[in-house]
Amino acid sequence: MKFKIIALFNLLFIIILGCTDEKIIKLPLTTQEGYGAFQPAFGLINYYSNNENDPWKKTNLTVLGIPEDWTDVRIGHINTDIHQSVYQNFHLGNITMGHYKRLQNTWNWEPDSLSLSKKPIACKIAFAYGKDRSGELTMIVDTNNNRDLSDDNAFAPIEIIPSVKPDYAALAKKGAVKVHYERMVNNEIVQLSTPLLIAHIKKNNILVYNFAQFATTKLDNKTLAIQSNSFRDLAYHDPEILKIGKDGNVVTKDEFLEIGNEVFKNLGVNKNENVLILERMVLPKNQLYSTQIGFKAIKFSGKQFKKDISISLDDLKGKYVLLDFWATWCAPCIEEIPTLRELYEKTSKSNFEIISIVGDSPIESLEQLIKKHSISWPQIISNDLNLIKEKYHINGYPTTYLLNPEGEIIAKNLRAKDLKDKIRKLIDQQITP
Repeated sequence: MKFKIIALFNLLFIIILGCTDEKIIKLPLTTQEGYGAFQPAFGLINYYSNNENDPWKKTNLTVLGIPEDWTDVRIGHINTDIHQSVYQNFHLGNITMGHYKRLQNTWNWEPDSLSLSKKPIACKIAFAYGKDRSGELTMIVDTNNNRDLSDDNAFAPIEIIPSVKPDYAALAKKGAVKVHYERMVNNEIVQLSTPLLIAHIKKNNILVYNFAQFATTKLDNKTLAIQSNSFRDLAYHDPEILKIGKDGNVVTKDEFLEIGNEVFKNLGVNKNENVLILERMVLPKNQLYSTQIGFKAIKFSGKQFKKDISISLDDLKGKYVLLDFWATWCAPCIEEIPTLRELYEKTSKSNFEIISIVGDSPIESLEQLIKKHSISWPQIISNDLNLIKEKYHINGYPTTYLLNPEGEIIAKNLRAKDLKDKIRKLIDQQITP
């Protein structure tokens, strides 16, 4: 009898494991040069500080071959993978335990020893820039990653104007340099190369960069493109997926990807295996929680500011709800207050509600703004207890979500007239423009 029970348990375990494997899909990645259909961004180039108390000081690279006739010389590096850099420098003794733990907490990062190397690898691209003999801004990038700039070519970074939207593909074709770096793949250190674009914003006298690289894979004959951190690194820590085609939408990590009648969750990239990992969802779309349009809004609850009243999304079902994430120092947020006040005062509370979630703001300034602008709708402070801001992955203000009476997100980041027109259309109530 005991043997039969054990055998039955093992059979059930195999069945469960098999079902789990079917839900998890690993798709091999192919690296591509360029930006594909994504909208890239630039990262800011920083040079090394002379501050002896800089916690990063021991991680700075030493480079040779800087032209002797340059003036105003600055030296620095660009990370291809900041997690790998921190991990190896901690094990080399270049980063203190305290700084290492602070970075883990700040980044919400748990180092993965299976995809990171304690042995130092070339995950930084060194550079130097300064004024040449004629006084012009000139730069050298350590393209072969040998810490010697004498065998690399000097160049003038491409000039860009902030008010003009860049043609990134044209800029990369014209001015990108091919750089070499290393990463872990299948538990081995491999050497790779990629185009690096560096540009100069003369008005602000700053240098910016991005890597012209993304990856592709296929699922059910649909091509998926994957990029890392808006092209500002090559680490794919929080990869964004773009389904190529007319209905292509960007899907960030832990969000959902719809292909045909199926829904998949973006679990991220396993860099060591060089695969995109998706989870095939069993529940239908209207039972999944996300910050994406068409999905259920993520549940939360919190205390209304200055009142002993608890508010949760479950309490607001049956109404259209505007979730307004804002901060007291955010000028566009404050500019939007008159629109929100008008909506709140002129729309029936039986049909519509506004809930503002305040983040990263002093209580004193919130009190002052509530009084100054006669804010009467509920305010909830996002804090370490309710974690509302974190649940919604808010990284900029203002951010808004409009929910239907079933609690599904139907619109994001509507402003002013667009917001009023949308509410008017939804609840068929006249609102003065």
